[in-house]
Amino acid sequence: MSPPAQARDDATVALRELILAGERYRIAVAARLDLTVNESRTISYLLARGPMGQTELSTALGLTTSSTTTLLDRLEQREMVRRVPDPSDRRRSSVEIPESGAIRLREVRDWLPQAFDAFDGDDLHDVAATLGTLAASLREVTTRIDASHPSSPGRRRRH
Repeated sequence: MSPPAQARDDATVALRELILAGERYRIAVAARLDLTVNESRTISYLLARGPMGQTELSTALGLTTSSTTTLLDRLEQREMVRRVPDPSDRRRSSVEIPESGAIRLREVRDWLPQAFDAFDGDDLHDVAATLGTLAASLREVTTRIDASHPSSPGRRRRH
């Protein structure tokens, strides 16, 4: 059963506002850390998902492997990330945030949780579940969009 059209429209407007607020937050944090938005996105993926393979990170970012390599070179020079060789396959490496990057991130890591200060502690479980469901649904919609359009980032040819 689908939700009523007006409720769905209202929820869509609210989600769009949340995405816009998140984009603005990313710009502010990136500027504070003297990072580009793509560098900030890279750090966010690593914070949210832990160490990732370079190819996996390229796919998540919607970038070519060569663009991701250049981006990681810049972040590595600034000691925000490090590449760790895969012990079983010399061609692969995992990307992680080293202690030097974690130290720089401490200043900004406490800002995002402040978005939940308006909620009672008892409500946060439901908020977390709702946000998780929204994120999964949005990833699913994005995958369908990527699959249906040949020039979408998820379908770009990787070398």
